[in-house]
Amino acid sequence: MSMADRASASEIRAFLARRADAQQEKDIDGLMSCYAPDAVYYDVVPPLRFAGTAAIRGNFLRWFDGYAGPIGLETHDLTLVAGDDTAFAHMLHLDSGERKGGHQRAIWVRESVCLRRTGGAWRITHEHVSIPIDPATMRIWLPSDKDQPA
Repeated sequence: MSMADRASASEIRAFLARRADAQQEKDIDGLMSCYAPDAVYYDVVPPLRFAGTAAIRGNFLRWFDGYAGPIGLETHDLTLVAGDDTAFAHMLHLDSGERKGGHQRAIWVRESVCLRRTGGAWRITHEHVSIPIDPATMRIWLPSDKDQPA
């Protein structure tokens, strides 16, 4: 890995940490500053594909609104490939917190992101999240299950 690639990887790790902080704090403006205007976001909830920052913003506000307080978000198994102007990352998240109505929730989420540097700043251009399930039971894989999702 070249010095430039290592510098880009370091920048991306810091960028993803700032994005996670914004998600946990439900800071919509901080979170949306991470996305390119033409970003596409594939989610597990309908309509499944959100194109452009207005649609992505609405989806995140809906997600935030489901929590009574801050959102717990632990990142695991981050893998990153970064060049001068493009980067790709995939990871697992443990998404947790108190949902409105008082119940606690914890769920594994898989995430892949594609980033592009424009005007000197990294922005997410494509994101895809999914929830692992047990195909035999069609049950969501929960943190209480024996193993982490693969």
